Amino acid sequence: QVQLVESGGGLVQAGGSLRLSCAASGRTFISYAMGWFRQAPGKEREFVAAISWSNGYTVYADSVKGRFIISRDTAKNSVDLQMNSLKPDDTAVYYCAADPKGSWYPQSLAEKYDYWGQGTQVTVSS
Repeated sequence: QVQLVESGGGLVQAGGSLRLSCAASGRTFISYAMGWFRQAPGKEREFVAAISWSNGYTVYADSVKGRFIISRDTAKNSVDLQMNSLKPDDTAVYYCAADPKGSWYPQSLAEKYDYWGQGTQVTVSS
């Protein structure tokens, strides 16, 4: 069974940075894509970024392109999301997710992801 555990959330001022980490266990992830999604109060869950476990190919939402960087450490089985130039609109619960078939091209649709972490809160104050 795949387990995903997020860490690194917190409170930060606008313009600041945070680094989220997702520890993955339970499988060999070579065929997987790993993604980050977020959900703000009263809003639907939205795609943030995804990365192919096998080749490191990345995909970003337009709203975070140039500010966020997703990376993976295959030795540690972890996926990080470096968030820079944070804005109040980035406030949300951030979720790590795993798509078992996404390694060729990481997907932005939440329906493609079979496994989810419990989420970590990120709050950006103005």
